[in-house]
Amino acid sequence: MAQAADTARTVILTVDDDPGVSRAVARDLRRRYGASYRIVRAESGESALEALRELKLRGDLVAVILADYRMPQMNGIEFLEQALDVYPGARRVLLTAYADTDAAIDAINVVDLDHYLLKPWDPPEEKLYPVLDDLLQSWRASDHRPVPSTKVVGHRWSARSSDVREFLARNQVPYRWYSADEPEARRLLAAAGQDGSRLPLVITPDGAPLVEPEAPELAARVGLATTPTAEFYDLVVIGGGPAGLGAAVYGASEGLRTVLVERSATGGQAGQSSRIENYLGFPDGVSGAQLTDRARRQAAKFGAEILTAREVTGLEVNGAARVVRFSDGSAVAAHSVILATGVSYRQLDAPGLTELTGCGVFYGSALTEASGCQGQDVYIVGGANSAGQAAMYLARGAKSVTLLVRGESLAASMSHYLIQQIEQAPNISVRCGTAVDAAHGTGHLERLTLRDLATGRTEPVDAQWLFVFIGAAPRTDWLDGTVLRDERGFILAGPDLTPDGRPPAGWELDRPPYHLETSVPGVFVAGDARAESAKRVASAVGEGAMAVMLVHRYLEQS
Repeated sequence: MAQAADTARTVILTVDDDPGVSRAVARDLRRRYGASYRIVRAESGESALEALRELKLRGDLVAVILADYRMPQMNGIEFLEQALDVYPGARRVLLTAYADTDAAIDAINVVDLDHYLLKPWDPPEEKLYPVLDDLLQSWRASDHRPVPSTKVVGHRWSARSSDVREFLARNQVPYRWYSADEPEARRLLAAAGQDGSRLPLVITPDGAPLVEPEAPELAARVGLATTPTAEFYDLVVIGGGPAGLGAAVYGASEGLRTVLVERSATGGQAGQSSRIENYLGFPDGVSGAQLTDRARRQAAKFGAEILTAREVTGLEVNGAARVVRFSDGSAVAAHSVILATGVSYRQLDAPGLTELTGCGVFYGSALTEASGCQGQDVYIVGGANSAGQAAMYLARGAKSVTLLVRGESLAASMSHYLIQQIEQAPNISVRCGTAVDAAHGTGHLERLTLRDLATGRTEPVDAQWLFVFIGAAPRTDWLDGTVLRDERGFILAGPDLTPDGRPPAGWELDRPPYHLETSVPGVFVAGDARAESAKRVASAVGEGAMAVMLVHRYLEQS
């Protein structure tokens, strides 16, 4: 008896244009192998190829293909030749009449035929099953392991391909990357009816091909929640960084109906960190991805909803309700809102950088792109912790890592423990007082022009990788005219709203704003988006928890 297959989705496919023969083959196969394999039958070569393409897109495995030789439009050898392009590892069997044995022998050279069977095959216990048992045993012994269910076909130097990889990785969605020039990538493109001119191609777990997908469509198709289950909540948290995740955990665990809305991926800038070593309770350090994943699962365990790839474009006050509007025109309302939108890396202003973003120039993204940096020279712009953590991570595989810092030293912006690690790393160098003057390349980064800020002297260097971690710009433009912000866009809250002891304009309550409360009652801010915040993971998490405590106080008095 055949052994159980490695997966219940493994297929044995049979194709014969004679319906009676087709049913008979499938019947005998199910009798012997139906408990361990899925038997799929077709009655033409074209329909069988279509079935194989659908199986390929879904990520199913095909162990054996049995094809009749005499079929119209496409004979068995022609079919197996095309099937070989879709499933090169499947074992191939040709069903022939005695008169066609010469053709079957020739097929051994044409399609690398594994076996041919003469019709009729009765009794199958003697003429069919022993052959298939051997072929299935051989197939199981080969490396036929399935790849993760989501597949991405793209180009190494494609900004959109890089964006999709970053989105999937940061949202903890397992995927397999195929460079467009790989044989398997060409098979996937063919199965999806694509010629590779439009990339990336994403094949979702259900086998649906998505060409150049935008984040909302991609999120929905790979199983991420994008739509709220209710119209009204106790608390809406906007932003899924450490502050937002902390607020979601504490809000949901304390009984508030909580929904967290994230525009891209939970974790924020901290989620992109390769190693955080100064966070309480992790003496050996923890990656941003690990910390984010734990916090996300913790929030979900307590009942918080987490929506991904939803862009918030407006905040309105409607009586006691706070209405959050999305870019697609929909909205969700709540008694209270916590703004935890965090910050984004500032764009580096130099000729050539905009055109090469995603094609060798990356803002963050060190974790996703690290595998491509093996044995190469890498440049990093920035002097804060995020840049230092990226340097330490990339130095594991890169030939060299050069930190480009505008200031005179790292001491003004980087934690002491990171400075010590960088000084001890043999393949990391630091160039202070240095800026990127221009980036050059056709299709991808090839060179940088560096400028000494003291002397003005410029120097060209060969470079294929540039990671930028400079400054922080708050994501608060959509709040213009709703809550008060400082001149840089950071949100004012608590005592910063009452420097002269008087409440902000438009404040109608007979109490001053709570510590993390904005100029709109019931709307709070936590983390890096708050003016004068500490810009550290621990403080952001703490502010998220504190904001929930103040939400409770607000709700009790409303």
